[in-house]
Amino acid sequence: MPRATPPSTAADARADAWLALDKQLCFALYSASLAMTKVYKPLLAPLGLTYPQYLVMLALWEHDGQSVSALGDKLALDSGTLTPLLKRLQAQGRISRERDAQDERRVIVRLTPAGRQLKVEARRIPREIGRASGCELSEITDLTRQLTAVRDALTRQAEH
Repeated sequence: MPRATPPSTAADARADAWLALDKQLCFALYSASLAMTKVYKPLLAPLGLTYPQYLVMLALWEHDGQSVSALGDKLALDSGTLTPLLKRLQAQGRISRERDAQDERRVIVRLTPAGRQLKVEARRIPREIGRASGCELSEITDLTRQLTAVRDALTRQAEH
C-alpha cells in the first residue's frame, strides 16, 4: 500500500487537513441522511410507508391535488423515480391519479380518504424524530433553515 506523501509546506498541511473525511460537509450530510432514514424505517413501518412514499404523502398533506411534475419538482425526484412510488401508493389506496381535464398531458395526484386518515397516524413521527435526534424543536427549526439555505445555494451553483 503506498504511503501518503507528507505535505511540503505548512500551507500544504493546512490544506490537507481540510481533506479529512470528518471535515467534509458532504460526508456529514450523507451520513446524517443515512442515519435519518434508518430511524424513520421502524416509525413508518406501521403506516406501511417507505421513506420516499412518506415524502410524497407529506407533500400531498401540505397541498392536495398536485400534478406529478409539481410533486417531482418539490421532492427533487424525476418521473422515473416518482411514478413507481405513486403507483404503489395508488395500489395501497392512499392516492388517486387522474388526467387533468384541462390538459390531458398532466396527471393530478390526490389523496384518498385513506391517505388523509394516514396523516392522523403520522402526527407522532415528528416528535419521535425530535426525540431520536436529541434536538429541541427550536434547534431542529434552525438546522432545517440552514440546510435548506445550503441546498438552495448548491442547487443554484449546479445550475450554472
